[in-house]
Amino acid sequence: MTPSRHRQTPTSAARRLVRFAKPAAAATVVTACVVAVMIGDRGAAGPVQAADAVAGTATTAASATVVRPVAPTPHTSVVRADRAQRFSRSARRVVLVPKPKVTGRKFMTASLNLWPAPREHGKPLAVLKKGGKVAVTGERRSPFAEILYAGQVRWVKQAYLADRMPKPAVAAPAASRAPSPTAAPTGSSAGISTAPCPDGSGTESGLTSAAVTLFRSVCNAFPALSSYGGYDAHGEHSSGKAIDFMVSDPSLGQAVADWARAHAPELNLYDVIWSQHIWTPVRAGEGWRAMPDRGSATANHYDHVHIAVN
Repeated sequence: MTPSRHRQTPTSAARRLVRFAKPAAAATVVTACVVAVMIGDRGAAGPVQAADAVAGTATTAASATVVRPVAPTPHTSVVRADRAQRFSRSARRVVLVPKPKVTGRKFMTASLNLWPAPREHGKPLAVLKKGGKVAVTGERRSPFAEILYAGQVRWVKQAYLADRMPKPAVAAPAASRAPSPTAAPTGSSAGISTAPCPDGSGTESGLTSAAVTLFRSVCNAFPALSSYGGYDAHGEHSSGKAIDFMVSDPSLGQAVADWARAHAPELNLYDVIWSQHIWTPVRAGEGWRAMPDRGSATANHYDHVHIAVN
């Protein structure tokens, strides 16, 4: 009997079974890899490595559909953070300027506050003692002068820098101090005067007329005075209404301050500052009022009497 054309032989059936079994086996392997990858991503690296070893290179199409989160390595994150800090556009730029040259050295006629900039703000860096020398650069921003101190640019009050130290006043013999019948009274008994002072226009420049009268009255009442501070661009001095009367003897400073208080109505005074105390006509009943410590003898008015008019 002749076999039918449509009858399948065992060999052909086996071949067809193999043809359909291969894709099924591959799908099974791919599914197992995907599950292993997803589980491995949530846990440690061990399952992921095991799944990759089983899958080999046959899972390229399936693994392309799986997105594995890749954390940045510590090295990368540190470098990026470091670069962000070092190259921040909002960071303050440092401008390097050449160090100024020293043009000379000057004596300090009073103890001076040392400032990092030409202004009084906060506490001074240090207090330089009277009588020493500082290296000046010639740069001035009234009332400050630029100096080099310990190799750094610093600022001090220029009014208390001099080419030479003033000589201390020497008391005259008793016989010469006896007032002549025609001599004008001095000290506490002296009154208001408009006679020019030996210092002349050097101090009067920039002062108001009332301040000029104050200056002439004080210098005539106290001939021992020889150093003054008139107009400059700080505080009450910038208005031309204040004068500093420099003293080396505390008793002389007290005498000048008391004299000014006694003649306040005639001189139309605004205030008197001496020895870290202030007196004002509007609060005359309170007497001398203490002031906060500002760091140095000059800032606390121990070496000069400050007097201002209205």
